[in-house]
Amino acid sequence: MSTTMETSGMAVATEVVAKAQRRRFTAAEKLRLLVEADGCTKPGELSALLRREGLYSSHLSAWRAARKGGELAGLTPRPRGPKGRPVDPRDRKLADQAREIARLQARLERAEGLIALQKKAAEVLRLLPPERDEER
Repeated sequence: MSTTMETSGMAVATEVVAKAQRRRFTAAEKLRLLVEADGCTKPGELSALLRREGLYSSHLSAWRAARKGGELAGLTPRPRGPKGRPVDPRDRKLADQAREIARLQARLERAEGLIALQKKAAEVLRLLPPERDEER
């Protein structure tokens, strides 16, 4: 929605956006603003720069620290949100071993079931004498 107001003979156009968006600064913009801020020597010049550019002093502090640390990545926008953690090789090994144990246990249960079935079939066919409980 765009409106125009007449105030004492001056036309002022305002633009209202539906949803505000976060400002993002490129590395070049950050460096330009830092150089401009470093050039402010008279009282009030720095605050005028901050007002004109719509910045906070914390922006300059963070950008100066990044510049001082030599972090070029600190001068480029970083994606927001949680950072992914690298997987520990020990955790991966434990997960692999747990899968292997589960697979072997399932195989053992099948083998024991087949053995029990063979014993019953042998008893039915009277190939083996019935099993006796040894309670001595």
